[in-house]
Parts: sequence; C-alpha cells; structure tokens
Amino acid sequence: MANILAVDDSASMRQMVAFTLKSAGHTVEEAVDGSEAFEVAKAKGVDLVLTDVNMPNMDGITLTRNLRTLPNYKFTPILVLTTESSSEKKKEGKAAGATGWLVKPFNPDQLLSTIKRVLG
Repeated sequence: MANILAVDDSASMRQMVAFTLKSAGHTVEEAVDGSEAFEVAKAKGVDLVLTDVNMPNMDGITLTRNLRTLPNYKFTPILVLTTESSSEKKKEGKAAGATGWLVKPFNPDQLLSTIKRVLG
C-alpha cells in the first residue's frame, strides 16, 4: 500500500482522512500546513500528497507548486481536498500541478477509489 501525506490545518479533518486511509491499509504522514508538509515530503518521501487549499503559513496550491520543483515529486500524485469548488481555484490548482480535486465533505469510498486510480 501507499505512504500518503495528509495536509490540513483542521485536526478533525486530518483524523477523518487518516482513519479512512489507514483502514484501507495505507500508512499516513500528517502535516498541519503547507510549510510543514513540504519539510515532511523532503525528509520522508511519500507516494501521494492529499492537501487542503486554505491553510496558514503555506496554502495547498503553493505547496503543490513547490513540490513540483523537487525531482522526487515531479510525477507524484497530488490530490487537493478542499471546500473550494470554484473553477478559478481548480484552474489554479491544475496549473500548479495538482493531479485531482475533491470537494469536502468527502465520501470515503470516493476518496479511496480516486487514490487507487491515480496510484495506478
């Protein structure tokens, strides 16, 4: 199974995401914002990043853009899980290098099937 980095400034959202992923057999690294996530990603190496957009210190779109500059993350799937659903934000995410976009509240089965699809 995959090692997944879950990034969200909401502790309850991180818990729900981590529970869903762990129950499907994945291992989960957690970060409270984009800055912490960037450091975790550089230090540990993950198979997939699941990030919120609106967070303090570094938002999810900036995180995505920054991860894409690292050789190890050029092709790593990055999924955005957010309350943002405007087409402008989605375009911004895609331009930054996001692989996919999921809107909160999330459906656990949909999240897992999306992860399975992008991991191949």
